[in-house]
Amino acid sequence: MSAVLEVRDLSVRYAGATALDGVSLTVSAGERVALIGANGAGKTTLVRAVSGLVRPAAGTVTVHGRLAQVPEGREVFGDLTVDDNLRLGGWRNGRRGRDTTAVYELFPGLARLRRRRAGTLSGGEQQLVAIGRALMARPDVLVVDELSLGLAPLAVAEITGHLRTLAPALLLIEQNARLALELCTRGYVLEAGRVALAGDAAGLAADPRVAAAYLGGHVAVTP
Repeated sequence: MSAVLEVRDLSVRYAGATALDGVSLTVSAGERVALIGANGAGKTTLVRAVSGLVRPAAGTVTVHGRLAQVPEGREVFGDLTVDDNLRLGGWRNGRRGRDTTAVYELFPGLARLRRRRAGTLSGGEQQLVAIGRALMARPDVLVVDELSLGLAPLAVAEITGHLRTLAPALLLIEQNARLALELCTRGYVLEAGRVALAGDAAGLAADPRVAAAYLGGHVAVTP
């Protein structure tokens, strides 16, 4: 499969401190890839670099197609309706890009909420709005930052079920390693700004270092 996202030897520094140090990763078309690591490992810095929000000190980020991001904490426009939030995601695609029909077909539960202000929704509903808003850009790769943050387990289960059916490639940045390795087929472990481990999800889950640090023991993973 051809790569839709290529990160090569990426380094990012803030005021002399190194946040990322020579990070490389790839995401192929239709693939689901996890990036896991503890707080402060550099995950959000990588998201910002991939999205063009920070300038790297070295290395390259190449996107073959279109990239859209679901930010940490969802960041919906609380005073706007669900429908208006979605339409904002497609504004660069012109009038046809503002058609929300496809998103409501993917997430039927949002259709009945389309006139509600996004700020009045539950965390899980807001996360669906944020994902739908990103999908309105018709991306080739979807970057989701901390999918499970602040959400109840039932909401997380519903959202991950939807993510399994999406056409775009997925890069999932997630502190919940168990969730990430169950949803994705490959993964990278980021520690202190460097890729410490990489491989298929089942192999990473079985690695004693990953199990001890992130999973509380061994877990069998079937992507």
